[in-house]
Amino acid sequence: METPRSRSFATLGGVLSRHLLCALQARPSGLLKQTALNKIPGRFQLHQEALPHLPVPPLQQTLDRYLLALQPIISPEELSHTQELVAEFRKPGGVGERLQKGLERRARKTENWLSDWWLKTAYLEYRLPVVVHSSPGVVLPKQDFLDRQGQLRFAAKLIEGILDFKTMIDNETLPVEYMGGKPLCMNQYYQILSSCRIPGPKRDSIVNYAKGKKQSRHITVVHNFQFFELDVYNSDGSPLTADQLFIQLEKIWNTSLQTNKEPIGILTTNHRNSWAKAYNNLLKDKTNKESVRVIEKSICTVCLDAPMPRVSEDIYKSRVAAQMLHGGGSRLNSGNRWFDKTLQFIIAEDGSCGLVYEHAPSEGPPIVALLDHIVEFTKKPEVGKSPTVPLPMPKKLRFNITPEIKNDIEKAKQNLNIMVEDLDIKVTVFHQFGKGFPKSEKISPDAFIQLALQLAYYRMYGHACATYESASLRMFRLGRTDTIRSTSVDSLKFVQSMDSPDKSEKADLLRKATQAHREYTDMAIRGNAIDRHLLGLKLQAIEDLVSMPELFMDTAYAVAMHFNLSTSQVPAKTDCVMCFGPVVPDGYGVCYNPMEEHINFAISAFNSCADTNAARMAHYLEKALLDMRILLQAAPKSKL
Repeated sequence: METPRSRSFATLGGVLSRHLLCALQARPSGLLKQTALNKIPGRFQLHQEALPHLPVPPLQQTLDRYLLALQPIISPEELSHTQELVAEFRKPGGVGERLQKGLERRARKTENWLSDWWLKTAYLEYRLPVVVHSSPGVVLPKQDFLDRQGQLRFAAKLIEGILDFKTMIDNETLPVEYMGGKPLCMNQYYQILSSCRIPGPKRDSIVNYAKGKKQSRHITVVHNFQFFELDVYNSDGSPLTADQLFIQLEKIWNTSLQTNKEPIGILTTNHRNSWAKAYNNLLKDKTNKESVRVIEKSICTVCLDAPMPRVSEDIYKSRVAAQMLHGGGSRLNSGNRWFDKTLQFIIAEDGSCGLVYEHAPSEGPPIVALLDHIVEFTKKPEVGKSPTVPLPMPKKLRFNITPEIKNDIEKAKQNLNIMVEDLDIKVTVFHQFGKGFPKSEKISPDAFIQLALQLAYYRMYGHACATYESASLRMFRLGRTDTIRSTSVDSLKFVQSMDSPDKSEKADLLRKATQAHREYTDMAIRGNAIDRHLLGLKLQAIEDLVSMPELFMDTAYAVAMHFNLSTSQVPAKTDCVMCFGPVVPDGYGVCYNPMEEHINFAISAFNSCADTNAARMAHYLEKALLDMRILLQAAPKSKL
């Protein structure tokens, strides 16, 4: 029986969250300046304490903006009903005011009134598998390996780059990032190394071994489904060089040539409740427990994958994206992972590479900043000769597979293969122009791309839908994300005008809609968007054990939270693209990296939904972008 409480958590955990990705938002490039920090102990803490607290927006403001956001996505009748519920909710001395006061009290008592709640509801209490439904992947440019040694040399250099970045984190010399002249919260950078998610029966948890005296000194390397503990520091504390790492990786490779091993890592792809049961079962054995702890404590995981099946050039990147998200299934590389590990770098024999990350500790931008650093590092020449001190053999992690564990692995394989078959993903490079064109028209590239998505969706389905774009709240201490609602009254006017012959002011409507998006973005990154505030009011009601307000039981609220388009801009210096699954069964996941001369897109959908198709969406999106360019080039410059 579903109670209001359980239904609210189902909605929060599901529709509202999945991965609610990534974003370094919608800022024209150039606003992200970096300033080097001097090495002063505790400087990170001082920086953090200087950041403002996340505000609780005024109740009236959020309710007014909520009604405005509903206008383009529900019928006038539904809107009229919701207006009555809002009027009831906002009455002086009523339930809304009581919940608002509760939130304001919480904000006074905590470092960030939202962050703990968000971590629990969006991630740790979310029970679908992290694979596809929560963890994003990143597709890096293909490497050109001549042989197996090429793969291992690149992996060695990549590990050296990770350790170089780790030194900056450990020494607190990581450059502080700025957005619009304001310093950003750097906390997520300190959560992504040496951390891991742990499955629990109702709620997962995260462990972080980066702090304290006994810091992690090893990474986990996986090859042919076999896990190895590789110590990456010399006895004097200096990190191993790429030459030393290469020797160690060769040892790992040569001792894991057999391919008939049980893919223990496949257990991490399962539904969280099933995995929690299997995890407890696995840890009953002392050897298994020790091996699992080594994986959890490692700095990160490096997956040396078998080559992907050969495919034609036009679908190659899409296949790599699938490999990054799920590993291709039980017969390919999915067993070569530990999906609960925060960071997993993937390097296949055929040169395809990238990473997958468990989303709970961080949004996309810190991950991409780390990747940018590593990719630059891999291009550096080797300096000097490495010491010739013999290194110990990397330790192979042993697992005792009981019939019960074997059964858990078989069930996980079946479930995973269904998920793999269901994911429809298309990575496409839009070559006709990059962010330079909208900038030349004095339009935010992010707003321009979001409008193109609105136009593509409207042309495909004949109506607008709730659209999620993540906005960074890192201007605030421990800030995560809020939602930019890209579907607006102005975006709907524009897309409706686009294909009607008699509208002469289309270009002005386009500019007005991009301006509205820009304003919503600015409002969101300043902590004044509506989604997290509404979520806070709802969670406050659950915490206060009051009956769930009608406002949150309303159909309109369910429609508003059903994000058919879940989108994120994750800009990177590297020519890569992040990808993630849709957040609803009949939706799309769209991530993009706007480069100067082209735009990288990753679009996902589910094959089980007859109404969605990633390639079709990519086609309509390309047409929308081109039509919008033609429109602006043909129009006289607007006074807007």
